[in-house]
Amino acid sequence: MLQNVDLLSLAAQAANAAAHAAEASRMRLVDEHEMSRLRDVADLLISVWGTSEHGAPIPADLLRSISHSGCNVSTAYDAAGVLSGAAVGIVSPDRDSVYSLIAGVRRGLADAGVGFALKQHQRAWALARGLTTMEWTFDPLVSRNARFNLTKLGATASEYIPNFYGVMDDEINANDETDRLVAIWSLTSEQAIACSERRPETVELPEFGPGDVRAVGPDGQPVLIEADGFGWCRVPTDIVALRVSDPAAAAAWRQGIRTILTSAFDSGSVARGVTRTGWYRLDSPHDSSRDSPHDSPHDGSHDNSRDNGGQA
Repeated sequence: MLQNVDLLSLAAQAANAAAHAAEASRMRLVDEHEMSRLRDVADLLISVWGTSEHGAPIPADLLRSISHSGCNVSTAYDAAGVLSGAAVGIVSPDRDSVYSLIAGVRRGLADAGVGFALKQHQRAWALARGLTTMEWTFDPLVSRNARFNLTKLGATASEYIPNFYGVMDDEINANDETDRLVAIWSLTSEQAIACSERRPETVELPEFGPGDVRAVGPDGQPVLIEADGFGWCRVPTDIVALRVSDPAAAAAWRQGIRTILTSAFDSGSVARGVTRTGWYRLDSPHDSSRDSPHDSPHDGSHDNSRDNGGQA
């Protein structure tokens, strides 16, 4: 259990890191409450996920209720006042945690740091209220989002849920089954602090030979290896495009990765990072160093659910 002084220090560090992330992205981050603004948020989410108005990921009236209940609807606006991103979270009081329902950024801003700024804003919001963990789900096959969640934010994953939502027909899921990983983000961990200050751990695939390969993927290339003391699992470069161009191949990837990650997690392994080329690093059960909470005061110096936080 964190002492109050530690939590206050961490909350101050998080607020400072969030402010720096907002400045770096050239965005203004706010918590939204007004219905007119929440309608804009609903429209943004529709455009990001490619749904119809009647299939809005979260409709405006529900956003209004979430905000009114005291939960989190965060938004990012550019210098011209254009809504550029949004994130929505609800509180899980029995676990002192936030469940992030959704996060996404306007198309064309994937490399502008907006997603990172939104998640750091959510982290600061949570710690200011004594909430020390955030959870969300994400598609394990979308390597960009996976790297954002596990490497850039410092979350971990050790639970795989097949077909979490059932088949979905938006532009991202494209009628495929909706397998999801559960991201656990310890907001007080040394890793979360380092990532918030843009000091993430470097995750790079080591050199390996034929004897290290444990399985090959639908493309005939290695998909599971053991090297450098870790397991490594590869996902395709662009599963969203593959679901459109070759649904059968996309389904084969889903089934293969489902088998690999479910088996790894059942054995106690934890996914703790993703390389730029889409390889998950799977740590063995005895390595829990990245999960340890921050247990001393920090001086504060210097991206689901349909969560699309990976569009950073």
